[in-house]
Amino acid sequence: MSDTATPDSPRPPTAGSRPPDATGPRLPSAGPRVPTVDLGPWLSGDPGARARIARTVDGALRSAGFLLVTGHGVDPDLRARVREAARVFFTLPAEVKELYAAKVGGRGWLGPGAEANGYAEGTPTPPDLKESLTFATHEPFDDPATNAEWYAPNVWPAETPELRALCEEYLARMGELENHLLALLGEALGLEPDFFTRHMDHPTYGFNINWYPGTEVVGEPQEGQFRIGPHTDFGTVTILDRQAGRGGLQVYTDEGGWEDAPFDPDAFTINIGDLMARWTGDRWRSGRHRVLPPPSDEPTEELMSLVYFGECTPGTRVESVPAPVGRVAYEPVDSHVYLREKLDSITVD
Repeated sequence: MSDTATPDSPRPPTAGSRPPDATGPRLPSAGPRVPTVDLGPWLSGDPGARARIARTVDGALRSAGFLLVTGHGVDPDLRARVREAARVFFTLPAEVKELYAAKVGGRGWLGPGAEANGYAEGTPTPPDLKESLTFATHEPFDDPATNAEWYAPNVWPAETPELRALCEEYLARMGELENHLLALLGEALGLEPDFFTRHMDHPTYGFNINWYPGTEVVGEPQEGQFRIGPHTDFGTVTILDRQAGRGGLQVYTDEGGWEDAPFDPDAFTINIGDLMARWTGDRWRSGRHRVLPPPSDEPTEELMSLVYFGECTPGTRVESVPAPVGRVAYEPVDSHVYLREKLDSITVD
């Protein structure tokens, strides 16, 4: 990806195919319409506060598909220690990391050139400029075929023995936060609080630690090459712990085109994915985003993101809620047939 961003462009379709980006100068930005929500009043149970928060969330997810969340109770020191342990792995020689190589959607190391997220919306971008460690749920499922596909054991690098305990603690906190968020989303739609959570009794959540090194590692970006190409996430709710940087996250809105995402070191960045957009009948939009390349004026910039992808229990039937809540009636889909197709679509052969 070049050190450019897209000017105002036509509205991308929400849950179907999306147009490729036009190339143009990066626009100055006052920040996209991404509010910050303090979960503290929501968790305290005050009805008035909960109703106000639900309205704010509904508005944010209609506009950009993103919001920031504070008051979540996740220890910032835990997040820092996960990064420190992961960096030990990422800076190992390539031949050592190759021992843990995995395919997209698997468990282990995704090396340079493994993914091109822009493929998911039909954009022929070069491969993404990142490496990832990927983990997921490992608790057995009762169906052998489903168990083999979605619940394989995690692969923990022997060179960083402290990483496993840190990630398992972090994932436990993410599971708790996801349930709070899904209950909030149910109320934001005016539905019962367990409308989403009842489909998460055995979820196939995923966890990516994405490493974005500088050009001394990845080389000079090709034209149209990104740290992560323009895309929407595929599932329900994404919980992102990110670092500020010039080669960082941008989100797309109809009003502003591509804009730098607001950053708060205490907050998680939350967005919904394609399945959630379908579930709400496009009342909410799947948050379109990208990660800029190493900036030309700071080519050695290094960032690391912790990305938790909330998913349903396999076999969940995702059916659009009807009007007046929903806007579009999509055909029902099996959650994990849909997810597999999407994961396959971003795999670089």
